[in-house]
Amino acid sequence: MANHKSALKRIRRNDKRRVHNRYYAKTTRNAIRRLRGTSDAKDAGTQLPSIVSMIDRLAKRNIIHNNKAANLKSKLTRYVNKLASA
Repeated sequence: MANHKSALKRIRRNDKRRVHNRYYAKTTRNAIRRLRGTSDAKDAGTQLPSIVSMIDRLAKRNIIHNNKAANLKSKLTRYVNKLASA
């Protein structure tokens, strides 16, 4: 148990932040799953910019690592380009 008032406040804030971060991370993962599940090139092309933006936001806020963000964006872009060329 925390010994200081500020430590109690920190615990409350961390819990609130954790829920907030998990919501945005899960929302982004679901969007990525939807993009990977689509086989329509036009639909995938319109979804990609918003998903890349979501990934960048997560990386900026240190919810995911910068390298993970770069890998996700690269793989999704390659997937969309493959759909467009096929």
